[in-house]
Amino acid sequence: MTETQAAQREASRAPLWRRSTLLRHACFAVPGLLGFWLLSIALDPFANLQLAQIAYTAIAVAGLTVLSGLSGQISLGHGAFVAVGAYTAALLLENAEWSLAPVLVVVTAGTALAGTLVGVAAARLRGPYLAGATLALAVGLPSLADYHGLRDLLGGANGLIVSPPVPPLSLGETFPLERWQSWICGICLVVALFLLANLSRSRLGRDMRLVREDEDAAALSGVHVARTQILAFCVSAGCAGLAGGLFAIVSNLAAPGAFTLALSLSLLTAAVLGGLGSLAGAVYGAVI
Repeated sequence: MTETQAAQREASRAPLWRRSTLLRHACFAVPGLLGFWLLSIALDPFANLQLAQIAYTAIAVAGLTVLSGLSGQISLGHGAFVAVGAYTAALLLENAEWSLAPVLVVVTAGTALAGTLVGVAAARLRGPYLAGATLALAVGLPSLADYHGLRDLLGGANGLIVSPPVPPLSLGETFPLERWQSWICGICLVVALFLLANLSRSRLGRDMRLVREDEDAAALSGVHVARTQILAFCVSAGCAGLAGGLFAIVSNLAAPGAFTLALSLSLLTAAVLGGLGSLAGAVYGAVI
């Protein structure tokens, strides 16, 4: 028996939860939801509001971890994608009067599409040139809200007011709004981490790591380098957009002053503090 056959035989004897990446990550996601729920009901309204802020920040940092940690691309402009998500959510909730769940799905998909467009340009840039381009995005995009042609739509410097999501009547008339907001953000966080964890263990995740280590070697191995980098931007931007949508429903506001360069730098700082490439580190960095 060859070593490969022996390894395959040994792997077939392992428990199902160890052989299945999807099931293994589900075994972490379910206790994570339960732990978040227990923590939220033990906290007062203000602490629940902080918990919601940590959750949506962790989503944005997790997306940046995929981009910088897995794919090796440095972005200083993720605050711009958070702004896109927040404004999109505000417009859909207040003007179109959509319900919350479809809004979050559309916000994530729409911002991912915007990230794909940015990723097409970013795939041609390296090092400080990529950082400079994304830095310009972070500085320039939020200021469009005060452009005279968009001022009426986006609210100018004052931004858009977002009505808070009303807790279901089944939870009781006195159910705290802050706890409901933290539940929404917590569910989105666990789902996002579950999907990103499976992505990192998929073929695309392995391709991203190959591109990060050596683009020439990855190309010789059959990896489409530009497409992999664009997909990394797409996933990362989608996470930032989801975080922006949650920001809008928690803070009840989408205004350019909330999406300054400091936000982009703080997201990158959180990713570095938690450890680039670590999804659990994204949560630690968000807490810090």
